[in-house]
Amino acid sequence: MLLAVLSDIHANREAFAAVLEDARARGATGFAILGDIVGYGPDPEWCVDRAMRLVAEGAICLRGNHDSAVDAAESLNAQARAVIDWTRPRLSPAQRGFLAALPLTERRGEVLLVHAGAQAPRDWVYVTGPGSAAPSFRACDARLILCGHVHVPQLYSCDLRGTVHDHPPRIGEGFPLLGSRRWLAVLGAVGQPRDGVPQAGYALLDTDRNELTLRRVAYDAAAVASRLRAEGLPEALAQRLLEGR
Repeated sequence: MLLAVLSDIHANREAFAAVLEDARARGATGFAILGDIVGYGPDPEWCVDRAMRLVAEGAICLRGNHDSAVDAAESLNAQARAVIDWTRPRLSPAQRGFLAALPLTERRGEVLLVHAGAQAPRDWVYVTGPGSAAPSFRACDARLILCGHVHVPQLYSCDLRGTVHDHPPRIGEGFPLLGSRRWLAVLGAVGQPRDGVPQAGYALLDTDRNELTLRRVAYDAAAVASRLRAEGLPEALAQRLLEGR
């Protein structure tokens, strides 16, 4: 199976559509969304509708902190809160119900899917280095943990002694997930990358080859930035898209 794994779409229609097209062109046979369908971007309705359609077709979809914030109290910065307040009335009751009902985690065999740190999914812990990756390895026995939330692609492994290692991500190249170690991959972001590369990010998991490929896909970030401005959303969010930060 070739599973396309997406996270942090953040209401970015152009990026979401570009990633879906790229994944299908490469033969993806399944999809998983690790949360944060909404927030930051100008097209929450379209993105939630597309996620709902994918779920109806068999995709996995989890809840992220921005999804949860639509109908629950969550700690967000001022810009993020402003966009969620703008988003809420634009979503239909069915769309809001869909987001609220999404699970926090999904286990498929040896793979655990989660939006943030696996040790406490509801606490939205950022995995930003070996030290913050270690609790996720200790919290479960999954051989592979896939998460998002950080908006920067990262890859970690845990050896038989419990030591966590940092592996520089190789974009566009298949990375072999050796069976002698356990693995945790942070997938970057579809809709708001923060690693200095203004392209949508996602991953392809080849379960037959036991290989993970981190991919980047170009899209029209300028068009999304223009719509953010037209909607009166914070200028800083438009600049982030153009700079990938």
